[in-house]
Amino acid sequence: MERTVDVVVVGAGIAGLVAARDLVRNGAEVLVLEARDRVGGRLLNEELPGGAAIEVGGQWVGPGQDRILDLIDELGLKTFPTYDEGRHIAEIGGGRSEYVGRIPKLNPLALADIAQLQWRLDRLARQVPVDAPWQAARATEWDSQTVATWLQRAGRTTGGRGFLRVITEAVFSAEPEDLSLLWAAFYINAAGGIDALINTTGGAQQDRIAGGSQTIALRLAEDLGDRVVPNAPVTEIDWDPAGVRVTAGSTTVRARRAVIAVPPPLAARIHYTPGLPGDRDQLVQRMPMGRVIKFNVVYDEPFWRRTGFSGQANSDKRALGTVFDNTLPDHSPGVLVGFFEGRHADLGARLSSADRRAQVIEDLTGYFGPQARNPVAFIERDWAEEEYSRGCYGAFTAPGTLTRFGPALRAPIGPLHWAGTETATRWAGYMDGAAESGHRVAREIAVNLHFQ
Repeated sequence: MERTVDVVVVGAGIAGLVAARDLVRNGAEVLVLEARDRVGGRLLNEELPGGAAIEVGGQWVGPGQDRILDLIDELGLKTFPTYDEGRHIAEIGGGRSEYVGRIPKLNPLALADIAQLQWRLDRLARQVPVDAPWQAARATEWDSQTVATWLQRAGRTTGGRGFLRVITEAVFSAEPEDLSLLWAAFYINAAGGIDALINTTGGAQQDRIAGGSQTIALRLAEDLGDRVVPNAPVTEIDWDPAGVRVTAGSTTVRARRAVIAVPPPLAARIHYTPGLPGDRDQLVQRMPMGRVIKFNVVYDEPFWRRTGFSGQANSDKRALGTVFDNTLPDHSPGVLVGFFEGRHADLGARLSSADRRAQVIEDLTGYFGPQARNPVAFIERDWAEEEYSRGCYGAFTAPGTLTRFGPALRAPIGPLHWAGTETATRWAGYMDGAAESGHRVAREIAVNLHFQ
C-alpha cells in the first residue's frame, strides 16, 4: 500500500498524537504509523482483578504540568489524588525512619547534608538554560562529570549521599554514575526544582488519571480515526529537501514532512537515506534509556492504611527502592506500586519471574509487615524488554554529550522533525514534556508548509 499525505508521524505516543492532532486542526493531511498493535507508547493500562484499569507505564501528573493537564481537561478526563496520608518510610544510611510530611527523621548530620546537597543542586540547576543547556556558563565543567562524581565531592555523610542516590534512581531510573551532571541539572530546572520532582502532594506524583493514563492516548487516537495505522514499524526513511518516503513493512508513505516521535535510541535504529548528519548520529549514540521494572502488587484491601502508613517508602539498600499506594479511589482492591530502577532493574531482569516476585514481596514485607506476604495478584512490566521502548522512564545523556551535540536534539534536518519527551524544555521525561514536543513540531511544520 502506498499513501501520500502532507505529514507522516512515526510513533503514536502522546508526542506523536498531539502533533498529528494539531496538524489536522491546521488543515494538514496526516498519517500516524505506530509499530505496536496499540497506541500510548510508554503509557499502558492493564486490568486489576475485577476489571478496573491500572497503569503499568507512566501514570502521574502534577502542578505546573499545564500542557498535559489542559489536554486531560480538553479530552473530558478526570484526575484523582495519589494517596498521601499517614506515615512514610525511609530506609537511608542504615536506619529506618517513619515520618509524616516531607522530611524523614534521620540523623541530624545526614539531614543537614541532604538539605545542603539539595540546595546546591537546585542552585546549580537554575543556572542551566532549559532551551539550551550547553550554553550554561559552566556547561563544560558540569558536562564533563557524572552525578556520582559531583555527589562524592559535595556529600558529607553516607545518609546524604544515599538519599541523593535514591532520588537519582527514582527520577531517572539510572545510577548517578550513568548520567551527566549537566543533563541532571537541565532536567531539574525543567521541572522547577527537586521538590517538584520528588514530592507527592504539590509535586510530580500528586495526581493520576481516572481510567488510567493510556486513556489519554486512546482518546487522541479515537479523534484521529483511521489516520492512525497500528502494526506498522518504520524501518526506512528516504528524505531530501522536498520530502520523505517512509517504509513500514508493506506500507509506503510519501509526505512533505515527517515527525519522528519515538525515543532517541529507537529513532537511531531507523535506516535513513541519506544518512543523518554526524552530530545527530553521535548524539543518539550517547542517549541510552533508563531501566525500570514496575510492579503493581494487589491485596484484598489497602491494609497498610489501617496501621497508619501512607504506602510510600524509599530505601537506598532494597531492590524495591520506591513504593507508592496505587489504590483506586474506591479503596478496593489495595495496590502497592514499586520499582526496580537502574542497577536493581539490571539484576532483577536476570532473575526468574518467581525469584523476582519473591524479592518484591520480601521488600514489601520489610516495609509494611507480614500482611504484605499475601497478595491476590501480581502485575509486572519490564520496559527494557519492550521492543518499541527498550527502557523507561526516558533517555538521558552520558557525560560530554550535551556540550558537543546538544543542538542536534531538536533541530530539524531537512523535512525531518524530532519530537518526544526528551526534546522538551519543560518537564522533560514526563507526559507534559511529550505534549510540549508535539505542539512544538506541529508549529514548526505549520510555519514551513504555510498551514493556517
